[in-house]
Amino acid sequence: MQIAIRILGNTPIWVFALLAFLIWQGLQALRPRTQPIWRMLIVPLAFFLMGLSRLVLARDNELEPLLAWFVAAMLFLALALFAGPRLLAVDRKTGAVTRPGSVGPLVRNITVFLLQYGVAVATAMKLEPRAAVAIIGHAVSGACAGYFSGWAAALLRRSRNFRNDQNTGPIDRT
Repeated sequence: MQIAIRILGNTPIWVFALLAFLIWQGLQALRPRTQPIWRMLIVPLAFFLMGLSRLVLARDNELEPLLAWFVAAMLFLALALFAGPRLLAVDRKTGAVTRPGSVGPLVRNITVFLLQYGVAVATAMKLEPRAAVAIIGHAVSGACAGYFSGWAAALLRRSRNFRNDQNTGPIDRT
């Protein structure tokens, strides 16, 4: 219990703010909603930057962690391009998109947050073996960067290719 308290006590405040934001976004996604595309790209951008940061800020120049990052990024990019967001309606004039409600974004956001947080804690605690932590950390970060860049690309592609006759409901701005 003391270790958990020390970990939480040494966690920067912005991490808790990010977690609260992700939970709020996930709860909002439980019901169908209409948003401008740019707002739907905020969470993917945040997670993409988190995933990219481990690669950019890496202090070791070993090949295995870099390879783990790249392979995970490519695998999860392909997954997100295939499984990307489902759209109910698109309003090209306003740039708004309607998506169905789903528990998926909440589960995805919390899972990715916890994986990134766990890697950050393991790195800060300098757990052994260091190489394994570096490889796992890079793989998680690469998967994060790949998935969210693929998800954003799928959202943009699907909204661009969406035909008006596919709208299954009105664009409501509530």
